[in-house]
Amino acid sequence: MMELLQKVRVIDPVSEIDELFDVLITDGYIKAVASHISDISSDTKIRDCQGLVLGPGLVDLYSHSGEPGFEERETLSSFLQAAAAGGFTRVSILPDTYPVIDNPALVAQLQQKKAEEQRGRGAEGNLSPLLPCSPAPLLHIWGAITLDVAGKQMTELADLAAAGVVGFTDGKPLENLALVRGVLEYLQPLGKPVAFWPSDRQLTANGVMREGPDALRFGLPPIPASAETTAIAAMLELVAAIGTPVHIMRVSTARSVELIASAKAAGLPITASTTWMHLLLDTKAVKSYHTSLHLDPPLGNSRDVVALRAGVRAGVIDAIAIDHTPYSYEEKVQAFAEAPAGAIGLELALPLLWQYLVETEEFTALELWRALSASPAECLGQKVSAILPHQPAELTLFNPQQTWKVERKSLYTLSQNTPWLGQQLKGHVVQTWR
Repeated sequence: MMELLQKVRVIDPVSEIDELFDVLITDGYIKAVASHISDISSDTKIRDCQGLVLGPGLVDLYSHSGEPGFEERETLSSFLQAAAAGGFTRVSILPDTYPVIDNPALVAQLQQKKAEEQRGRGAEGNLSPLLPCSPAPLLHIWGAITLDVAGKQMTELADLAAAGVVGFTDGKPLENLALVRGVLEYLQPLGKPVAFWPSDRQLTANGVMREGPDALRFGLPPIPASAETTAIAAMLELVAAIGTPVHIMRVSTARSVELIASAKAAGLPITASTTWMHLLLDTKAVKSYHTSLHLDPPLGNSRDVVALRAGVRAGVIDAIAIDHTPYSYEEKVQAFAEAPAGAIGLELALPLLWQYLVETEEFTALELWRALSASPAECLGQKVSAILPHQPAELTLFNPQQTWKVERKSLYTLSQNTPWLGQQLKGHVVQTWR
């Protein structure tokens, strides 16, 4: 089947293009891109796309799946549907499931379940009912670095690599630096990405909010920025000594951005990511005591937010991760400090980032789309295709003006732990191709 998207705004960070084009798609490939396409067959589906945005499919570096073990929070099916609804064509799940993804058997089990679900939806793996034309995203699986992500004993990394994991991470702080050093040495010949979340848990202690005046005003236990920066400094020293490429997850402080910028300038083989909520909100938002604002690492102060945004624009922070973390209603209905840390985001990130960063002209559309597509793919050792003839049609069509309300019936995810629940948003994904 052929489909013609007329007068669509093409945002392509690979080719550095932000222009209006007609785009002809057929059999999973882009057939033509031109200012005007008229040479089409009679059975071509024509879509007027004025006001719509077409970019490469979004790529999420890391998020949490409830399944296996916590299906009341999220099933693999609901996770993939939420990702497609948010414009993602590739997603990567962290290994902290139950049981933990620390052995090849569980990797194979998840891959088989994904394949069975896709077969059940037909050859294209189409989702339904709200996105009948969007295929299920490509699922990547992070393998655990340590058994039970307990930070004590290394997993059989080579076996996990052979099983097809996208890379290695515990998704939790690893404070045994001797173990980290051994992991870096062992992983060198495997050629797989490795991601660490640097955080000193002794400095974090029982804190739940970034240290500063707002933490004092709100009466919440503080976490100093040094809990992150000292751990990043130690990680950078190990990378400098050993040379294994490393991805630094969940960067949240201005000083961390400075450390990473200096390390990159010195030629260290590192990439870094922050999460979408750390780009949008600061400590003042915690005034509501909404438990979905209890994040780990915590929201930064206004200076942190400014530095993180500048870091993303400059490429010091390579990618924006979603870190989708679903929890049931019962788990989140607690006092702020007692509620588990995390919030959902797969269906919310693109609309909110576009609304508050692109429409305000702080980011260009290309800068945002790069940080959500091409750059996270590169962090995984992958590439996304340019929007050019003969390239695969892995694409996201987005309507930045469409409004919708964040509520149970409008979300695919099973959980509702977000501070935007009940609010009107502007910006909605129309369709994805893969």
